[in-house]
Amino acid sequence: MELARFARHFAMTPWKARRAFPDAVMDSIQQAVAQSELLHRGEVRFVVEPELTTGQLWAAMSARARAVEVFSMLQVWNTEENTGVLVYVLLADHQVEIVADRGIQKQVAAGDWDGVIQAMQAHFREERYAEGALAGVKGVSEILARHFPADGRAGNELPDRPLIL
Repeated sequence: MELARFARHFAMTPWKARRAFPDAVMDSIQQAVAQSELLHRGEVRFVVEPELTTGQLWAAMSARARAVEVFSMLQVWNTEENTGVLVYVLLADHQVEIVADRGIQKQVAAGDWDGVIQAMQAHFREERYAEGALAGVKGVSEILARHFPADGRAGNELPDRPLIL
C-alpha cells in the first residue's frame, strides 16, 4: 500500500466532500445532466466518492476498478439501448474515470474520453469542482450527441441527481 495515498484517503472526510460539492454544485450538475440528455440518447450518471476504504487501499484498488464496481452497483448498464455512462470522481486522488456501457463502447473508443477526463482533473487539481464537473458533463454530452443523437423519444432511465457515496 502506498503510504501517501493512504494518508490522502484517511484525511478525506464526508465534510470535505460536501464542501467540494455543496448542494448548489449538486443542483448545477443535475441541471446540466438533464439538459445534456435532451441532446442525445445516452444516460449520464455522475458519482463522487470521497475516499476508498482501508481494505480497498490495501488491495491497491485503482480508481478505474472502483468505477467499474460502482457502474455495476448502480446499474448504469440497465438502460434500454445500453447507453449508460458513469462519470466517477475519486475525490481523495483527484481521479476521474468514465465507464460506458457496451452500446456506447461499440461506437466510442475508450481514448475518446481522455480529453474530458483531463479537463476535469485539471479543474479539480485547482479545487474548481463545479467547473470541472460541468466541463465533464458537457464533454460527455458532446461525445454522446455525435454518436447517439436524440431521436425525439423522451425517456430518463437513470437519476440525473449526482450522488456522493
